[in-house]
Amino acid sequence: MEHSVPSHFINFNDQISCFDLSSHDWSQNLCCVALSNRIIVGIIRLPEESHSDHFEWQVLKEIHHESRCSSLAIAPETSLSISPKNVVIASAGADFNVRVLQTDLEDNHCIRVLKGHSSYINSIAWEPEGEFLASTGDDYSCILWDCRKVFEISTRFFLTAAGMSVKWHPEAKDKLMVAAKNGIISMYSVKSDQVVLTIEAPKSPLMSADWSSRNRHCIVALAGGELFVWDLRKPSRPVNTKPLHEDGGLAVKICPANESLTASIGRPDLTLKVIHAKAQLPQITAPLKLFGGLSWLSRHVAAAYDRKLCLWNVLTK
Repeated sequence: MEHSVPSHFINFNDQISCFDLSSHDWSQNLCCVALSNRIIVGIIRLPEESHSDHFEWQVLKEIHHESRCSSLAIAPETSLSISPKNVVIASAGADFNVRVLQTDLEDNHCIRVLKGHSSYINSIAWEPEGEFLASTGDDYSCILWDCRKVFEISTRFFLTAAGMSVKWHPEAKDKLMVAAKNGIISMYSVKSDQVVLTIEAPKSPLMSADWSSRNRHCIVALAGGELFVWDLRKPSRPVNTKPLHEDGGLAVKICPANESLTASIGRPDLTLKVIHAKAQLPQITAPLKLFGGLSWLSRHVAAAYDRKLCLWNVLTK
């Protein structure tokens, strides 16, 4: 199959360990990229969204980060439209600590270290109103940090395997999706402080899961190299199954503009695939050297490729 060439890319002088692209109204196109010992905060300007016909990347700030980063999440309170600007980022470090970094992109910044995990953290996510920060990892636990109470641990619940993905939904703010490596995906209710729904992937290991921001009934997971899609109104079995990565998957993300489109990265040879639920063949197939994250920005899918952040234009209709 012919490989898809990136529409745009950004070069860095160090390998990318992970990155995040903002989906929030007041910080659209903000991009945070973690390198070995620092986080680069910048703005991406796509040709179709700017007055120029060029792709632009502008670095706004570099922040020192003591530990190699495994996950980044830009907070909903982040705003580039106020003065002074307010950028808040959560990071998961290889030292098992969560950090909350706040900067005005000028001289003022502070870092708060949150200690609570006893092993590697695989995923972090902000509640849409910014009231909680969730983190999960290899210590078989998910922690909710209360942002209103200086990031005290609000609750900790235990999983039956390593936690691989956490995700909140803008329309179901009380609910948190937590996906574990053994294939069990739990929907946790903050109000009732308990798991209210459990679904299970037919295969394992589950390496990544996502919850469609457009359709709160749609959840996908990449397990054993196969893509599984559930409709939460009938959660007993997946509504769609697609073999994608014969040697196992690493990451999956649903397109924000169309829940039938998913991007995934898996083996052999670390390959990015973008595929529609009703299609047999991927719209995009691209080889990657090293895995450094996966995300969507507008009608583009973004993946880190060693020292490059690459974006591919996707037909989202």
